[in-house]
Amino acid sequence: MKPLAITLGDPAGIGPEIVLRALDGLAVPIWLFGSRTLTAHSGAIPPNVRFFDVGITTGPFRFGEINPDCGRIALASIDLAAAALERGDCSALVTAPIHKQAIAAAGSTYPGHTEILAARAGLTRYGRDYAMYFDSPSIRTVLHSVHVPLTEAIAAITAQSVAELAVLTDREYRRLHGSAPRMAAAGINPHAGEGGRFGREEETIAAGVAIAKRAGILIDGPHAADTVFLSARNGKYDVVMSMFHDQGLIAVKTLEFERSVNVTLGLPYLRCSVDHGTAFDIAGKSMASPGPMRYAIEWAATHAPR
Repeated sequence: MKPLAITLGDPAGIGPEIVLRALDGLAVPIWLFGSRTLTAHSGAIPPNVRFFDVGITTGPFRFGEINPDCGRIALASIDLAAAALERGDCSALVTAPIHKQAIAAAGSTYPGHTEILAARAGLTRYGRDYAMYFDSPSIRTVLHSVHVPLTEAIAAITAQSVAELAVLTDREYRRLHGSAPRMAAAGINPHAGEGGRFGREEETIAAGVAIAKRAGILIDGPHAADTVFLSARNGKYDVVMSMFHDQGLIAVKTLEFERSVNVTLGLPYLRCSVDHGTAFDIAGKSMASPGPMRYAIEWAATHAPR
């Protein structure tokens, strides 16, 4: 297979450390993108790995601190790696965590990888063109909204947006897993609104589910969010459509923190990452577990040929 492109994320975080440790004994061709000088603080770069240095220098460097130069390194790493994917040199992209404040200090107007890569690919509308999806052995979820306040996330729910996300998820899930997903839409309110007693947002979600069903999508709901993830874990559903960021991620990170990947649906290439952040509090202390990164790399290597 073609090499996996792996970005090392913010050098002041745990990204370089967990990537280098995750690569130990891994028989997969790898291209790394980052700062060779700063990566050396985290360990030795394996001799069989091709390293692409972004060529950006920094002032005084300390682990666990927001640094605009580290933000620039993280952004440049993403650019170089994405270009390799666009040229067809690599089979998939695996990204280590970046720090939102550091990339903002470096001049980025995007909150994270999902938005950066979507904009680069010309994908403009979240939920129709691209989306954030989490995959693990026992539970999977796609997010109706991501980095917005909860009040805005609720206000953004329309029948059309629910239907569009269902169509996008169905298409991309087939690419990843080779079959049509059985989807469940989660409700917003307690008990999925209890027939309108606890809110009427579920009526809008139900209308979106109906549109998606007419398009041939295997979806039902809305279901009470406090039980639908258990149903999915027990095998009734392949994917839960979460109506806001934490609704889905609390379930995924509680049940499968070590074995889950964040996937950007809709890109012209496969991109995944670990489902945790830069962990500045333990960066540079050799305390971070490489398990989630190892899982993400192996997951990408398995799914990239599809």
